Order: sequence, then structure tokens, then C-alpha cells
Amino acid sequence: MTFDTTRRQVLFGGASIAGLVALGGVHPVFANADRSRIVVRVEKDLSNLDPANRSGPIDLNVLWSVQQGLISFKPGSTDWELDAAEELEQVSDTEIRFKLRSGLKFTDGYGELTAEDVKFSFERFLKPDAEGKPVTYAKDWSALDRVEITSPLEGRIILKQPSPALYTIALADGSGRIISKKAFEALGKNIATKLIGSGPYVLKEWVPREHFTLEINPDYKGPIKPHFQQIVGKPIGEQKTSEIAFQSGEIDFTAIDPESGKALANLPDASVTEIPAIDYVWFGPNIEKAPFNDIRVRQAIRYAVDIDAILQGAYSGIYPRANSLLAPSLLGYWKEAPVYARDLEKAQALLAEAGHANGFKTKLTIEATARYEAIAQIIQANLSEVGIEVEIEALESAAYWALGKNDASKDLELSLVKFNGKFDPGFQTQWFTSAQVGQWNWQRWKNADFDALHEKGGVTVDPAEREKIYIEAQKLLDESAAFIWITHNLNAFASRKWLKPGVLPNGNNWLYTAFTEATA
Repeated sequence: MTFDTTRRQVLFGGASIAGLVALGGVHPVFANADRSRIVVRVEKDLSNLDPANRSGPIDLNVLWSVQQGLISFKPGSTDWELDAAEELEQVSDTEIRFKLRSGLKFTDGYGELTAEDVKFSFERFLKPDAEGKPVTYAKDWSALDRVEITSPLEGRIILKQPSPALYTIALADGSGRIISKKAFEALGKNIATKLIGSGPYVLKEWVPREHFTLEINPDYKGPIKPHFQQIVGKPIGEQKTSEIAFQSGEIDFTAIDPESGKALANLPDASVTEIPAIDYVWFGPNIEKAPFNDIRVRQAIRYAVDIDAILQGAYSGIYPRANSLLAPSLLGYWKEAPVYARDLEKAQALLAEAGHANGFKTKLTIEATARYEAIAQIIQANLSEVGIEVEIEALESAAYWALGKNDASKDLELSLVKFNGKFDPGFQTQWFTSAQVGQWNWQRWKNADFDALHEKGGVTVDPAEREKIYIEAQKLLDESAAFIWITHNLNAFASRKWLKPGVLPNGNNWLYTAFTEATA
């Protein structure tokens, strides 16, 4: 599946003074005549460049540029292509044979990339780190038994059970990046900031909180051909600030608020691209905590809240509605999922039946952003109409995300949550398993049948059968009334007309190696 069939690209010519005024009156200065170098906005600084412990898309996008995998994603696609591997063969459901290209060299004098490095890179996901803790992305390689070396450039990946998701979740993704065993032994924890790779780019410079610079690796011998000699990433936290920086010519590419797309597209030399996302935004209760342990109360909340009003009021009516966990572009999308319309009579009847005819008081915890506060205020107003008095607790990012961990999640009442999606449905369903209570399962919902479906989906090879499994899993989420879906999000980007960004279909990730000059 490729992104080209779903993306909408809007190209407009001519200056729009009204658009500039609406965006703050900054006059555009497109001074970057040097087409060998581009400046891109990233929403936060780099954090951890160890593939096993990366912190998110910002780190991953750089890792993809500097380190190779056996395979890598094709530009604009969820399909993959050979990278460090010259050959890759699925010998059986539990065995993958690989042969590396010869002559691939790690930077900084760490020698040739060999099967020993592949074995080390993948098997370290199975072992605790120096502090005895699992690496952050250990689950990506949970199906791995071992990697056998058959020659300096060849080996076999042996799995404990079939893993159809392995190619997209691990091998082509960050967890499939090949690190130098020698570099790891020499640098230890410092590999989180000292990036050694064999890929198309090197991390030439990283000035924390200011910028990082990728530069073409002159010793790279692989198949990917990067276009730009140098790519600079500038951390700019606020989206509106980045839009102003784009207008002024300070940056050449940025994620934008889709609401700003029309005005920015009217700038000279500007292109705006929209991509339907695969994220999932929802709110729901901690079902272990009274009164939410009564399904009738959860159902009442679902009927009382106006999702369409949230999409209009907090998303300007341009974001698509979500009715289930998996987005339309993913295997397992539940097309016939119920679309719950607001029904105050049903909500009030359910509350009365549950013994809460006069409502109750509760707290809704959110991450402190303007959009989430707008959503919370609509939920607050909606629930007040059935007697539920909602206090909004808006927390800064670090404090907010800490609430889902360990015993802290026991104290949550209602929470508004947004998770990033990946291309395999099993990545999404894993966070709602019983084992994730006290980690990422904020609703503290446990269902043995759901757990079994998640496990079955992870080892089922036939796509049609997998689709049925994930639809059944989503039906259980729906029956619980613990998850009130809002949207899968919408990603939008502004770039120079002469620049073709290498954005992947989820919209959260891009391949710097796939950024090129646009053809007329």
C-alpha cells in the first residue's frame, strides 16, 4: 500500500496579503537559494539515539538516516525495500535468511558491518540493559529466539513463533537498525548521543535545543541515494511559531495545523500537503474506580458526549471522526463500527438505572494544550447536562504522561489520551491488553478474550484472517464502553514548492533520505 493514492496536495501560486496578515503579518523572505541544504522544523529536540531506547519520531527519523537496517521503508509507502541486505528470504514461518551487502562501513573507524553486528543489534532487545531493565522497545522483538551466523555476511533469524508484523514493526522500523557491536562496547550508554552508523547520512553536529545537522556520508555504499548534501533540524515547539518561521524563510519544511493550510498555501513558493493519520485520540474512565466500574455509567457518558461538536469546536470540522481503534488505512479497520449519536434521554436513563440520577462529581485529566483544553471544555459542558460535574486537570507533558505508570493510574478518573499509530494493527492493540495496566492501559481495562485475540493476531500469517481477528478485538473495546473515540488525526505539512518531502503514510515519520527537489 502506498501513500500516493490517498494524499491530497494543494499547490497555489501568487501572494496572499490577507493570508499573511491573518498569520501574523510576517512578510515571506525565501532566501534559501542553496538547493544543496534544507532546514526542517522538528517539534522537539533529539533525545535518545539508541534504537532500542529511542524516545519517538524525532529520534527515529534521524536513526533511519544514519543507520541501516536489513530493509527500510520505501519513500511514501508502508512497503519495504532491501537496504543493508543484498538478499532476504522468508524460508519458513519462523526462519528468515539474510545476506548482507559487502563493503558497508561504520563511521568513526568501527569497521565493516557484518552478521555479528546484526546478531548483536537484534538480540540485545531480548536482554535487560545495564540497570537490569528491559529496553524500551523490547516488545518489537518478542518473537525472536536467536540470530544464527552462517558466514561473516550471512545469517538466519530464528523466531519462536510466526510474526507477520516483524517486517513493519521491527525490521524496517527503528528496532531493526543495525548498530556496531564494537561501538557499543566502546561507548556504552553514550550511544544515546554519539550516533555511529553505516547509512546515507552522518550526524555531523548536534547542538542541544538549537539544531542538529545531517550530512551525506561520503563512505556510504548502500542502495539509497539521498538528494540533499545537508539537512538541518531546528526544534520549534509551538506549531504557530513554526508557521511564522516558514513564512519568514527560516525553515523549508514543517508540520502545520491543518487549519492554517489554506492561508499558508497562498504564500508564494509554498506547497501544503495533508495526510490522514493513523493515530488515535480518545477519552475514557478508569473502570476500576467507582462509579465507572458500572458499565451503565460508562455507556451514559458515551451517549452524553457530542463527538461531532468536539470535531467542530476543537478541530474546526476538518478532522475525520474515529469510531474504533484502527484507522481506515490499516489492516483490521472496522468499517461497520457503531457511530454513537448524542442521546441525553438514554444517558439520563442509564445514570438513573445505575443509581446516579442526580449525577456525580469527577475529574478529567488532560495534557495542557489549547486543543485538548478545548475538547475538555466541550466534554465538561456536555456532561453537565446529565448532572455530571467535571473538574478539568490540565498538566504539563512530563507530569501528564507519568500518570499512566505504575500505581499512579489507579487514581485517574477520566482521561483524554492520544497515542501514535504504526502500520501494523498489533502495535495499536498491544496497549489495551491486561499486561499494560499500570503502563499504557490508562483505562485499566482487562479482558482475557481481548488478550487472546491480540496474541492470535500477532502470529496469524493470513491477512484476511488477521483482519477478522482485529475487528473482533475492536468489538470488545466497544462493548466495554471504556473508550470513546474522537479522531485518528489529520497531518498537514508546509514546504517550499521546489521541495518534495519524504513523509511516510502515518504522517508522524519522514525519511530525510527521501526529501528531494520537486519536479515541475
